[in-house]
Amino acid sequence: MPDAMRAINATAPQATGRIVAVRGGVVDAIFQGERPQIDDLLYADDVALQVMSFVEGGAARCIALDPVHGLGLGTLVRSTGSPVSVPVGEAVLGRMLNVFGAPIDGLPAPVTDERRPIHRAPPPLSDRILRAEVLETGIKAIDLLAPIERGGKTGLFGGAGVGKTVLLSELIHNTVEHHHGVSLFCGIGERSREAEELWREMGEAGVRDKMVMLFGQMNESPGVRFLVGKSALTMAEYFRDDREQDVLLLVDNIFRFVQAGSEVSGLMGRMPSRVGYQPTLATELASLQERIASTRKGAITSIQAVYVPADDFTDPAAAHIFSHLSASVVLSRKRASEGLYPAVDPLASASVMLTPNVVGQRHYDIARAVRRTLAEYEDLRDIIAMLGIEELSAHDRAIVARARRLERFLTQPFATVSASTGEGGKLVPLEATLAGCEAILEQVSFERPESDYYMIGALSDLEATA
Repeated sequence: MPDAMRAINATAPQATGRIVAVRGGVVDAIFQGERPQIDDLLYADDVALQVMSFVEGGAARCIALDPVHGLGLGTLVRSTGSPVSVPVGEAVLGRMLNVFGAPIDGLPAPVTDERRPIHRAPPPLSDRILRAEVLETGIKAIDLLAPIERGGKTGLFGGAGVGKTVLLSELIHNTVEHHHGVSLFCGIGERSREAEELWREMGEAGVRDKMVMLFGQMNESPGVRFLVGKSALTMAEYFRDDREQDVLLLVDNIFRFVQAGSEVSGLMGRMPSRVGYQPTLATELASLQERIASTRKGAITSIQAVYVPADDFTDPAAAHIFSHLSASVVLSRKRASEGLYPAVDPLASASVMLTPNVVGQRHYDIARAVRRTLAEYEDLRDIIAMLGIEELSAHDRAIVARARRLERFLTQPFATVSASTGEGGKLVPLEATLAGCEAILEQVSFERPESDYYMIGALSDLEATA
């Protein structure tokens, strides 16, 4: 990998220096004469470094992108004269790459005519356009209550163990196969096991040749986890701007990008801000999110898993990520504990697409009626727990019956966990979701028990099992 990078930058001016300090993943180097610039890529032996700042005495303070084992004071440092760059082009499709665009799938390096620096400006406002289109996913709870904007940013929020990665995997399964553009998966700070499983599943589904996968795993340095999102975006921008294709960008997990920035900030010696996060949290997040945009040439539709520390949605990281999104799918631990999967919270999830002008009056009215019914049931829960459902009025009992069936109807078996559940996944068209919810909302009494509505696809499945 270092040899390939050096070959690419062979024509660049080669500034040289010596290491004067090594502290964890931070390396200080003094250069005589010509100095590198901020964000330039350096090499000390085979260890890649990126210049982050200049400190007192003129030393370049760098963050290591490889383990620093073997580095010592006085080690020669060479500048490549340019930032980290990645290959772009058709050759990266079907490949699994790292932050440098080097292969981690055991195959030869992709041969492309061009490499681009990963630090790039977002598209100018004059080039951006708004597309009032919805991306149908086949997942009932999302399509009904928080429709995904084509060319927008969607967040899957939840604490540990509530099903973010499973839901993201199902979205990949349902959308990549029918997506006519290019799909790009970026794994930031996640487990190596999940990367291997995704690689295998996409191969079995026959869609790997339309995908690019980039990984900066949790065992890698914070510098790699901080930069891999920008590497992925650089490739996505090529397909959007040069090939004029729509790109589906899937990120797992955007919180790890914030966490890596916090680690880098701490290593650089910056004073921490609120709750220990870096003072530059908002700027760093915006530098990534603002590059995800729709232009006149194409659109980047982004779906991002967002870990919420301790289920605290007031956490600064979660709050800042919320502000960039067009749709927020909130996963509830309470619903997960009740076995209602996907554990989408119908009252907390929202989307700017859920307006009559975009989704139509019927969809909007049904979604509002479902939310209202579930909210009324939530208010009645305490009374039911203390006095029992028999003490409710006939009107309230009908609301409870509808709400409990709606909760179960919005569950759904997933194809990506069929090996664990023994049940095949079901992709439900939006029209079937609307018709099912409408039928439940119109009923006052029900012949079938609420358990029959659990883990089915369309409402017609009830009649098939009668």
